[in-house]
Amino acid sequence: MKKVAFYTLGCKLNFSETSTLARLMEEHGYERVEFNQQPDIFIINTCSVTDNADKKCRKIVREAQKINPDGYVAILGCYAQLKPKEISEIPGVDAVLGAAEKFRLHEIMPTFVKVPSGQPAQVFNSPIEEAIDYHAAYSLNDRTRTFLKVQDGCDYPCAYCTIPLARGKSRSDTVANVVRAAHEIAGRAVKEIVLTGVNIGDFGIVNNERQETFLELIRALDEVDGIERFRISSIEPNLLTNEIIAFVAQSKRFVPHFHVPLQSGSNRVLGLMRRRYKRELYAERVQKIKELMPHACIGVDVIVGHPGETDTEFKETYRFLNELPISYLHVFTYSERPNTLAVDIKPVVPGHVRAERSKMLHILSDKKRRAFYDSQVGRDATVLFEEDIADGLMQGFTENYVRVVAKYDPLLINETRLVHLTAVNAEGLMDVSEPEELVEIH
Repeated sequence: MKKVAFYTLGCKLNFSETSTLARLMEEHGYERVEFNQQPDIFIINTCSVTDNADKKCRKIVREAQKINPDGYVAILGCYAQLKPKEISEIPGVDAVLGAAEKFRLHEIMPTFVKVPSGQPAQVFNSPIEEAIDYHAAYSLNDRTRTFLKVQDGCDYPCAYCTIPLARGKSRSDTVANVVRAAHEIAGRAVKEIVLTGVNIGDFGIVNNERQETFLELIRALDEVDGIERFRISSIEPNLLTNEIIAFVAQSKRFVPHFHVPLQSGSNRVLGLMRRRYKRELYAERVQKIKELMPHACIGVDVIVGHPGETDTEFKETYRFLNELPISYLHVFTYSERPNTLAVDIKPVVPGHVRAERSKMLHILSDKKRRAFYDSQVGRDATVLFEEDIADGLMQGFTENYVRVVAKYDPLLINETRLVHLTAVNAEGLMDVSEPEELVEIH
């Protein structure tokens, strides 16, 4: 029995797909092991959102070679679809699988042959137009929470983004199939499911036709017994309708946590980015969430240094975010991506300016997160504790995504407990009523 190890770079969607591929390999007679346990085969699932993700891929390949110089290394995922020739020339790589091929890994693997030193890897990479099939996926046993894929691909040609080139057109599972998967996951004693995809608000396109909606999906999932929490991952503001917000506000299982990408608080820059909304709509969505769910957590994606972004427009973004009742930011520094529209937009923002703008927004994010945590003092909340143990402490999240750390208790793993958030000090500690320990907010 050959041993195979997986390493995942990137998003929740990649984690769901890696986990599913690993289970598929086990079904075909391979033994899954950890990356450092001398596997015969290394599978690296890549991301290509930023240049840093590409560099990480190269580093993981070097680590694999150190662990087992004779090990077979296969690269799949977004980076593999976008730059197959470049990856095939990385020393130590033996195979590259594109978007249409990665779920055929178990079929292709018997043909894998270790590439002689100095020779390019085998490439299995079809044009992205051929990535038309939908492949269901969900993660298991990697974390307490499960990432459940409900949608793939994207029809939004944002100026800076390579995802449509890496994953193809928008396509979805059916409501019935997703509900069936949720029941399977519930049977594994999982308490929380995070819905994930490339553009999950666009859920419902099956065989190139819109057949269902995201609202229909979450209504059906809300009836799945055995799952205590459903969490929606990133959803576009123009697709996060008032009806979806209202449903979450009164649902039995969907938690008050939204991650809504903004990217820029300047309408002119949003136009350059080819985003499908203006800042006014974004503000309306945030206001609606807070109106119906005052304690909701709202995360925001924002890009700094996009070509054409002036200092005035960055300050406009900063002020807009500062005034919104949001909870945290995910800040991305713009990086040039080949074959995107943004590479031709002028003027280009200098690197040191991008770095300074990023630093300012990271500081703002820390301020927003601390203000949000402070606003939770005095409330009762439930914490789902995870199997994430370090230095005698365990972590967990409240329903509205406040991170807590408590003294390790094996009985609390994968359990929800009602706590009373009583105080947050300068070190980020707070008292709770159950368990009777101090827990730390991060």
